Amino acid sequence: MARSIKKGPFVDLHLIKKVDAARATNDKRPIKTWSRRSTVLPDFVGLTIAIHNGRQHIPVFVTENMVGHKLGEFSHTRTFKGHSGDKKAAAGRK
Repeated sequence: MARSIKKGPFVDLHLIKKVDAARATNDKRPIKTWSRRSTVLPDFVGLTIAIHNGRQHIPVFVTENMVGHKLGEFSHTRTFKGHSGDKKAAAGRK
C-alpha cells in the first residue's frame, strides 16, 4: 500500500542531515546509511549513498530516474546463483 500524498515522502531525519551536510561542504564521499525504507528525494541527485544490504554497504550513485523510489530497491539483499534447471540442461548438452 502506498503512502498518503498528504503525509509526503518518508525520509529518516539522520539521512537528511547527512545529505544536507554533504551538499553544504560539496563532499563527494559516499553517505553510509542503513535506512532502506527512506524515499529518494531530488536533493539526493548527484550524491553517492552506500546502502546496507544486511551484510555490506553497496555504493549507489543517485540519478534523476531514482527519485520517488525507496533506497532499498537499489541494494539487493539476496544473491542469485542461477536456477537449478540450468545446470542440468547444460550438462545434458555436452
